[in-house]
Amino acid sequence: MITIKKVAQLAGVSTATVSRVINNSGYVNGKTRDTVESIMREYHYVPLDSAVNLSKQESSTIGIVIPEIDNVFYSEILHGISEVADENGLSPIIFDTQNNAEKEARALRLISRQRVRGLLLAPAVDYAKTSLGKELKDILTDLQIPVVIVDREADGISWDSVFYQNYESSFAVAEALYHAGGRRMAVITGDLKLKIGRDRLNGFAAGLKLTGLKLRKDDIYEGNFLEPMAYELSRKMLMKRSLPDAVYTCNNRTSLGFLKAAGELGIQVGKDIGLMGNDSLRILDELGIPFSCAYRDTAEMGRIALRLLLKRIDHPDDPREIYRMPFSIALRGSEKKLS
Repeated sequence: MITIKKVAQLAGVSTATVSRVINNSGYVNGKTRDTVESIMREYHYVPLDSAVNLSKQESSTIGIVIPEIDNVFYSEILHGISEVADENGLSPIIFDTQNNAEKEARALRLISRQRVRGLLLAPAVDYAKTSLGKELKDILTDLQIPVVIVDREADGISWDSVFYQNYESSFAVAEALYHAGGRRMAVITGDLKLKIGRDRLNGFAAGLKLTGLKLRKDDIYEGNFLEPMAYELSRKMLMKRSLPDAVYTCNNRTSLGFLKAAGELGIQVGKDIGLMGNDSLRILDELGIPFSCAYRDTAEMGRIALRLLLKRIDHPDDPREIYRMPFSIALRGSEKKLS
């Protein structure tokens, strides 16, 4: 008599996938479902009660570890994850590391004691560039569950990943500012200890170089992706006698810090100085305030991440998958210096 395990072997899937087909529960793509059902018919497989109940023995929980739960960028990613989780009867458990490596380590250890199906992780640190990186990577490996890395790319990571075109989008921002008339550019960077921070700075510098311009050392303001530091750096920049033609702010919170400083100092963005950011600012869109930026569909990023995780749960031995979210450029006027 054929068993559920044998059906799974013949179909090249896990017993959990066969169980979801039997119970018509959870995510199974159409081609896989057809294959499993075809094998069950061919071998006259009749599910036992234990097979019918197998899906009920599986945890419906997935772990999510993010660095900034109060950042609208991550709330939009969580919205996309939640949509796919609801479709598949999954319950997310969320940890906020606040960009702290030790808090990330604690979160991963807590997850190791939970009964979770898999993990979505946006790392707080670059595993290859920090003293805690190796420890965090070892903890993550020891979990022995499917993992998808979201947004924050790092060297030495081997798990399925959903990343953004950080270098390419920053390159495009440089070209857009040049075509808007900018000739002297400045940048407020993100955290350069993170690969995404380095990629955005390097992409911007390379884009300027292609236009024949050079990013001057004293026009590089090293930030940390957070609003308070961006605000202080922006005041320092804007209180100088000579202003750049345009500024690139490397994420949404950096853009907010710059806009706050410019407003306090009476400097009009889109008139006295050009500005482009990376990541949109929904609040500005809602208020009708022009803000030019490179952006991506962040909710879709969350949906793709969880779908990749579900695929990895069903096919643990497949080759690693990396998906890079494409970017768009929105030019709404803030990129120009008119005076």
